[in-house]
Amino acid sequence: MTDAGLTPTQEVFAIDEHGERRQLSVAGEFPLTLKVDGQEVVTLMTLGTQPEELALGYLRNQRLIENITEITAVSVDWESERVDVATASGRGIVDWEAKSSQRTVTTGCAQGTVFSCTLDKLYDVRLPEVMICQSTIYGLLKSISAYNELYKKAGAVHGCALCHDTRVLMFVEDVGRHNAADAISGRMWLDEIDGGDKIFYTTGRLTSEIVMKAAHMGIPVLLSRSGITHMGLELARDLGVVMIARAKGRHFLVYHGHRQVQFDAKPEHNPRSLRGVPHEKTGT
Repeated sequence: MTDAGLTPTQEVFAIDEHGERRQLSVAGEFPLTLKVDGQEVVTLMTLGTQPEELALGYLRNQRLIENITEITAVSVDWESERVDVATASGRGIVDWEAKSSQRTVTTGCAQGTVFSCTLDKLYDVRLPEVMICQSTIYGLLKSISAYNELYKKAGAVHGCALCHDTRVLMFVEDVGRHNAADAISGRMWLDEIDGGDKIFYTTGRLTSEIVMKAAHMGIPVLLSRSGITHMGLELARDLGVVMIARAKGRHFLVYHGHRQVQFDAKPEHNPRSLRGVPHEKTGT
């Protein structure tokens, strides 16, 4: 078995609420295609820290292979973004066609499904270049604080919102942010709501899948109280999505699109809030 774990974070730069540049660590996100005896099973999005164990655990928990003694080797190659599992029989997963004929998309993190047609049409999207005011971000965060009722009552859910300026037009909670995002997208589709002047808010992290969903909804601005992944950031750069995260109270970080943010409500500088992270001023 290989030992091909990756470093879980990568260093990037972001612009904070003072318009100052800071170096930060963000979580990695990498595709890893699982193959059993050359037979493709699934592509998992992962931090990549324990890819061999991830492959084994997926096969075990999905009951695709019943006994670990059936497995003779696990090999990870990040250049080809794949993990190859070899079995003693060399014939792949028993009854694979029957097992794969019905699939359920789960609500757990990193268990979503992205089809090839989703990716094929992704770069056909043309998002408008919009401006957003810092004061609008603060006003919207204040408006959103009145929501999250299910989370306040029971926890264990994520919330997503479709917003215009400081107004929350639609707020959906679900056990996974992907489900909540899809519900909003469906309503936008039914009601023919244009996303070009909207902001998409989520309580969850901004991964590549969330950036894809925003782009397919035609929404140019993403706002999250959580963090981001590196692949999410790269995709936001490619598609022109403004990515604002760690947004809570008077604090936020613009990971992409800071030139589209008008810093019209800078809070008083609080050195303690920077926690020793180096920063430098940039023009706004």
